[in-house]
Amino acid sequence: MRLAFLALCLVAAQVGAAEIAVMSSPAIREAYLELVPQFEKASRHKVVTSWVGTADIMKRIRAGETVDLVIVAANSRDELIKAGKVVSRVDLVKSGVGVAVRKGAPKPDISSGEALKRALLSAKSIAYSSGPSGLYLASLFQRMGIADELKPKIVQTPPGVIVGEVIARGDADIGFQQVSELLHVAGVDYVGPLPPDIQLITVFSGGVHAGAKQPAVAAELIQFLKSPAAAPVIRKKGMEPG
Repeated sequence: MRLAFLALCLVAAQVGAAEIAVMSSPAIREAYLELVPQFEKASRHKVVTSWVGTADIMKRIRAGETVDLVIVAANSRDELIKAGKVVSRVDLVKSGVGVAVRKGAPKPDISSGEALKRALLSAKSIAYSSGPSGLYLASLFQRMGIADELKPKIVQTPPGVIVGEVIARGDADIGFQQVSELLHVAGVDYVGPLPPDIQLITVFSGGVHAGAKQPAVAAELIQFLKSPAAAPVIRKKGMEPG
């Protein structure tokens, strides 16, 4: 990490400190909040970040909003590249879907798809996000043949709203979101990841905006988040390096 710091400092000394704007999915927030201050200290650049749900990222970027760096699920990133809004793609992290209940509540059996199905049918209310994990859960319930039965129980959070907060308030019995977004929410107990037979791994990628004012610094931040030195923090926060 020290060598990386020295390299960043050298670059900063050569090009001068800059401020970059980042629009990011909250899925990587916990790792990002630990890593970016290290980048800022080493490089002297300032990073200003907007935490935005996937649906709103797509809406705002398509509508013409300009930032330096966009971090979102890889499939959404590819759509922005095709639209000419983003000019690069670097995969940063891989994230699975996790399950949580209110703190102190009985933890359901989620050891298999069938066990989870039974837990869902017995739950009074179920929360999932408007992001990639929520879209996947909706399709999973269809494949399980229980979507119609579960429909009255579903609480879907607006873009950018953490499912764990809904669980903590008691507004749903069981909730699903990226593991990294559930692990650190006060008032919930993390049950575990979805079982392997129904798990979905989402890749979150960084891309430089086509209209970036600081494209070189944005690319520098991407490489820092992609570096081997960042991997332990990424794993500690419930994800795997991309």
